[in-house]
Amino acid sequence: MSGRWLGSLLSLLASVLLSAGAVQAQTAPTTATATFAGGCFWCVESDFDKIPGVLSTTSGYIGGTTANPTYQQVSRNGTGHAEAVEIVFDPAKVSYATLVEKFWRTIDPTTKDRQFCDTGNPYRTAIFTHDAAQAEVVKRSLAALEKSKPFKEPIVTEVVAATKFYPAEDYHQDYYLKNPIRYKYYRTSCGRDARLAQLWGPAKN
Repeated sequence: MSGRWLGSLLSLLASVLLSAGAVQAQTAPTTATATFAGGCFWCVESDFDKIPGVLSTTSGYIGGTTANPTYQQVSRNGTGHAEAVEIVFDPAKVSYATLVEKFWRTIDPTTKDRQFCDTGNPYRTAIFTHDAAQAEVVKRSLAALEKSKPFKEPIVTEVVAATKFYPAEDYHQDYYLKNPIRYKYYRTSCGRDARLAQLWGPAKN
């Protein structure tokens, strides 16, 4: 009897531990968010959608004072928002530090209130951090970049705490997929990739 009782107790204990592990696995965070402003949000979406571990990208507006801004309001420099992209990613597959390093090399961090052919405060570059851990990652990344950057100009990209993010209008989402010809023409004529090659060297696949 005692042996069977002990076996039952051990079986029950194992079941409890397995259930606890399952609950912990379900409640543990499996995604994280990064928010970057890098000029035209169509281009930022396109660049980050290619990265394994990125689950979704959403174009939108952040860093301003007007609630529920429209594209027309933002583009007229009237709200203080920047065009930005909110990135949801799987930290088990890609780290926040990796995304930050990718971000630097998809922008011109030397220009204030402008990216390539787009001018004005909405096109400023910025990293919007979501917690102290992200802020520390960006701090270290920026310090390293200041020492290793392959250009002489100072880095003027803002690093600020994230505020409320407003998704942009539907026609802006996945624009590069919905309108590939127009998107490619815009990106080429705007000189984005040419300037990036000038700053960082040839793109690495």
